[in-house]
Amino acid sequence: MKTVLMVAEKPSLAQSIAKILSRGNMSSRKGLNGVCSVHEYTGSFVGQSAHFKMTSVCGHVMTLDFIGKYNSWDKVDPAELFSKAPTEKKEANPKLTMVKFLQVEGRGCDYIVLWLDCDKEGENICFEVLEAVLPVMNKPRSTERTIYRAKFSSITDTDICNAMNHLGEPNRNEALSVDARQELDLRIGCAFTRFQTKYFQGKYGNLDSSLISFGPCQTPTLGFCVERHDKIQSFKPETYWVLQAKVNPEKESSLTLDWDRVRVFDREIAQMFLNITKMAKEAKVESVSKKEKVKQRPLALNTVEMLRVASAALGMGPQHAMQIAERLYTQGYISYPRTETTHYPENFDLKGCLRQQANNPYWAETVKALLSEGINRPRKGHDAGDHPPITPMRAATEAELGGDGWRLYEYITKHFIATVSADCKYLQTTISFSIGPERFTCIGKVVTSPGFTEIMPWHSIPVEESLPHCEKGDLFPIGEIKLLEKQTSPPDYLTEAELITLMEKHGIGTDASIPVHINNICQRNYVTVESGRRLKPTNLGIVLVHGYYKIDAELVLPTIRSAVEKQLNLIALGKANYHQVLEHTLDIFKRKFHYFVDSIAGMDELMEVSFSPLAATGKPLSRCGKCHRFMKYIQAKPSRLHCSHCDETYSLPQNGTIKLYKELRCPLDDFELVLWSSGSRGKSYPLCPYCYNHPPFRDMKKGMGCNECTHPTCQHSLSMLGIGQCVECENGVLVLDSTSGPKWKMACNKCNVVVHFFENAHKVRVSPETCDLCDAALVDVDFNKAKSPLPGDETQHSGCVFCDPVFQDLVELKHAAMRHPMHRGGQGKRQGRGRGKGRRPGGRLNPKKPKDKMAALAAYFV
Repeated sequence: MKTVLMVAEKPSLAQSIAKILSRGNMSSRKGLNGVCSVHEYTGSFVGQSAHFKMTSVCGHVMTLDFIGKYNSWDKVDPAELFSKAPTEKKEANPKLTMVKFLQVEGRGCDYIVLWLDCDKEGENICFEVLEAVLPVMNKPRSTERTIYRAKFSSITDTDICNAMNHLGEPNRNEALSVDARQELDLRIGCAFTRFQTKYFQGKYGNLDSSLISFGPCQTPTLGFCVERHDKIQSFKPETYWVLQAKVNPEKESSLTLDWDRVRVFDREIAQMFLNITKMAKEAKVESVSKKEKVKQRPLALNTVEMLRVASAALGMGPQHAMQIAERLYTQGYISYPRTETTHYPENFDLKGCLRQQANNPYWAETVKALLSEGINRPRKGHDAGDHPPITPMRAATEAELGGDGWRLYEYITKHFIATVSADCKYLQTTISFSIGPERFTCIGKVVTSPGFTEIMPWHSIPVEESLPHCEKGDLFPIGEIKLLEKQTSPPDYLTEAELITLMEKHGIGTDASIPVHINNICQRNYVTVESGRRLKPTNLGIVLVHGYYKIDAELVLPTIRSAVEKQLNLIALGKANYHQVLEHTLDIFKRKFHYFVDSIAGMDELMEVSFSPLAATGKPLSRCGKCHRFMKYIQAKPSRLHCSHCDETYSLPQNGTIKLYKELRCPLDDFELVLWSSGSRGKSYPLCPYCYNHPPFRDMKKGMGCNECTHPTCQHSLSMLGIGQCVECENGVLVLDSTSGPKWKMACNKCNVVVHFFENAHKVRVSPETCDLCDAALVDVDFNKAKSPLPGDETQHSGCVFCDPVFQDLVELKHAAMRHPMHRGGQGKRQGRGRGKGRRPGGRLNPKKPKDKMAALAAYFV
């Protein structure tokens, strides 16, 4: 029997698709990476019985990066990143061992069916999967086809079975366009980001951003926000005057008329018009016109419109809205949420989708009326050739989806019902009056058929006072005529919805990447999200954009990126050569980069005005080992120490607090040590600012604190405070936190495991002796007599944290409350009490002793 491997983009999708295709008759097991499941069943494939294995990846299998040495910011000139620096595909998430998992499941398979999402990213992942699986699959006969691609837009029985019966092939051109975008964004973004981050962070202390990033899409996105800010700043309000008249058609009622001239900017002329009209006693009806008008129902929903509405009406950021939409899609509630199309294909089952909604109490009446009277064909929109518009695929309740999930689903459903409803029709009456020589108008609207506004009441025609019945030549007494003084007002800051519109109009990003770019400028502290989801640029964002305009406006204008997007689309259509587009675009940006570097002084002048130099920021904290003067601690991101005398800057661990560590000094370089802490529930360790930036031993890397230092005799080093191998990660060592008393703890120097022990002990020391059973260092503990938990009122005990029965109830394993970028290693899954031998380091018989390892490295002083 032949074996068919099928791969989806997410584990939940694999389960849903397998359930549909096997009609619920399948067996499931966990894959070797513990994240992806494998669902197996028997069926028929290409006219023969076959064994099916349905599994998934978790998004991209591979990611593009520079090879090792080019990832060092210090050793590589950013200009080399445009062409010299070779790139390689690495596993996107090494912990998932996705390539190995795919190869294990793919070994011995005869066919592969790719169920990745049907967009360009999905096509790209198809080829990543094929690269991993094809070498281990059974070799086909000469002409036999083994690779199939399923095309689907929703997780419904009909769509999935239809896709299985009409399998196609993966699209190499679309995959190449994604490769091109990845390489362009990596090379251009890294070169500019590295240069400007190092240049400005080395000069200014209060930038308050850990990375001063540049992105070919991100920077024009920021440019739109700053452009609006500049308009607001340069706006000068002007005074204008409006003539307002009120007439009394009946004794009790009055009608406000609008002046046909709208407004005038000269006070004297306005006063003249007022004087002329005041001479008249009555207003004469010059004309009465009635017209039936139509407010069109909305076009079918695409991604950009959904994100706009989510931000403007539902108060959800684009990134958050997209995540919720993806969740609704994987659960089968809506069709694929990434689409540029606003036109339903002729064969789309609109009635079937509508029937699904017939029992929902919120819109059951409207739906039943539509089904009985017959639906309207949706308006003809734009067909981008990707997926149908976003459509509700099955009924849901608020209890099922909850919170934001329900609010987004509710909007998508109402929008869909509106697209198949009738247009809104209303009667517009316009009465034109003359008061003296001046003309005034009054407009009234009466809804004759509400149509789609029943389900979307926020689009309804506002209810107005009905106009009096009158005919040409009728006279009405004037109630009052007055002059109103008003001022022009500046535009407001851009809302996310307006920014999304601008990005779509100028071709910046795709429907999938627009939310990412907006999220990036918020994360980088270039803009802040104000009330009403308006984006207000920060000082840093403003200065950067003004600097780009000053040096090379094309870096921030949308034109060049828009042209690149067009080229990438041509690659996807097979009309442009991948290598030529890549080479040409990189050559343009390489020239721009060199010009930018030569002209950086122009941006620096703007920075000087807005930000303080390093020497003038921060507060004195610890002494420099070279000049013995105080270095200043700069708290603004990225936190660092700066010695103004030596003009040296030392980076520090982020996302925690830094304080002086008892004025103790490093035995190697005489720098005063500082203590980094992630809080009372987290971990802390001392570090030497110089060693942290310039590792003193061969086996140390940049960014290591004293808890990883291999100095053989220093009292703060790993050799003196290391206790045993971490209970959760492969390479970590549990190190005593000598500052943690009386709530003593030891913490892993690689992952976020924290072991609390010996609470209220007077002293805890690491002994030079080791445990016979597990090779961990023994611990000497002193308790005060009043608080000693030791048996027989003893106050002192020496033993192994993992194996000694006396210590069993005094040890508790936890996870640090906060992680920071320096903490490599897994999240860990086991939590709770850590007792005796069950917590032996890694459960290994012979773990390496920290002592011996450190002693062997004693010779490696710099």
